[in-house]
Amino acid sequence: MALYAAYGSNLDPAQMHMRCPHSPVAGTGWLEGWRLTFGGDDLGWEGSLATLVEEPGEHVFVGLYDMTDSDAAELDAWEGADRGIYRKLRVRVHTLDGDALCWVYVLDGYEGGLPSARYLGLLADAAEAAGAPGDYVTELRHRPCRSAAS
Repeated sequence: MALYAAYGSNLDPAQMHMRCPHSPVAGTGWLEGWRLTFGGDDLGWEGSLATLVEEPGEHVFVGLYDMTDSDAAELDAWEGADRGIYRKLRVRVHTLDGDALCWVYVLDGYEGGLPSARYLGLLADAAEAAGAPGDYVTELRHRPCRSAAS
């Protein structure tokens, strides 16, 4: 099994259980030297999509999953990795048990644009459900976003 580092809406344990029922939670951690941002505004959703970019001094809260090959293939389809929307990268995640080598999805496109208010709310709810610190969740809830009328 390979470790997957979930961020964005995939932090939601219920969502991950639905999408990847054979891949148990393996803990949480921090992706150091990266920041959560948004891009792909032209892909046709309500707004930009969550992604990661390298940024010294920044960090992203992640949930770790022991992924089976079949669940990883299903998640690739959910995330559009099989269509080139996201690509997989290997990263090092800091956990209470030490560093872990994991893979993440990164948008295969430019950074820019704003997420919809609905999507940003889903990301904050997912982070809260995964046990992210309160200040991390609050920061997510207060990020700039598109209003429902945009």
